[in-house]
Amino acid sequence: MHKVLITGGTGLIGTRLTEMLLTKGYLIHYLGREKREWRDERIKSFVWNIEKGKVDKAAFDGVETVIHLAGAGVADKRWTPARKKEIMDSRVLSGNIIYKFLKTNAHQVKTFISASAVGYYGDCADEIIIEEHKPGKDFLATVCKKWEMAAIKIGELGIRELRCRIGIVLARNGGALPELTKTLSLGFATYFSKQPLYYPWVNLDDVCGVMIYGLENTKLHGPYNTTAPTALPMKTLMQEIVKVKNTGAILLPAPAFAIKIGLGEMSEAVLNSQRCSAGKLLSAGYKFAFADEKQALKNVLS
Repeated sequence: MHKVLITGGTGLIGTRLTEMLLTKGYLIHYLGREKREWRDERIKSFVWNIEKGKVDKAAFDGVETVIHLAGAGVADKRWTPARKKEIMDSRVLSGNIIYKFLKTNAHQVKTFISASAVGYYGDCADEIIIEEHKPGKDFLATVCKKWEMAAIKIGELGIRELRCRIGIVLARNGGALPELTKTLSLGFATYFSKQPLYYPWVNLDDVCGVMIYGLENTKLHGPYNTTAPTALPMKTLMQEIVKVKNTGAILLPAPAFAIKIGLGEMSEAVLNSQRCSAGKLLSAGYKFAFADEKQALKNVLS
């Protein structure tokens, strides 16, 4: 049986990815900070200590694919210097642990798939972004560049590596929607009045679908924009959310300067415009389960 090692496997993406992989007959190894017992015998748990650079070698036994999702939530807390360090270290140090293990130990790993984010590109206004676009210079872009370096180094070991630059995830129980829809019950919804402001959305099932497609198709390697085929202006996305929810909510603009004052540097997470292209992914043969924003929103909001 094909074994897949997942770091950060109990998060939003990891949980759904596990469900989809189990359905397809894969066995799962989780690597996290605490060992957990699972009723499903197809899942086994292993421990690492990111700060000390230690990992349970048994986590890699029989593993052919590593999917690296571990990382502290970017928008969970205000960006104090300590929080920024945690965001960076949780991605960079963990990736380096995997690299060092694969470089110095015998293993069966053939494929390494790493999460990354469209934050790699910084704020690009209305420019259509393909994977060869230069990285941005802000904090999120710096995080993504260093995040991806571990994958690139692992590729230099002769292991096929795939980097998924994930967009704004639409999911039923997490992702961006809880924040975007939190005022609907009060009769209004807001959009940021910054122009242009494109949101490269993607349904959770397609995030996981891209990773599984990359696992099973050896022609895929390097970076891929893991976003739906058409990025939307934030205002348009909010209009579609209001329509799907059918609440009659009024759509109101929120000035970008107020967001910057309220969130500080963290405002770049919601005010950077990224009109990402999924052309490379489509050319590789991936078929989106939710290429249309209306279908994607109905799937997670109905």
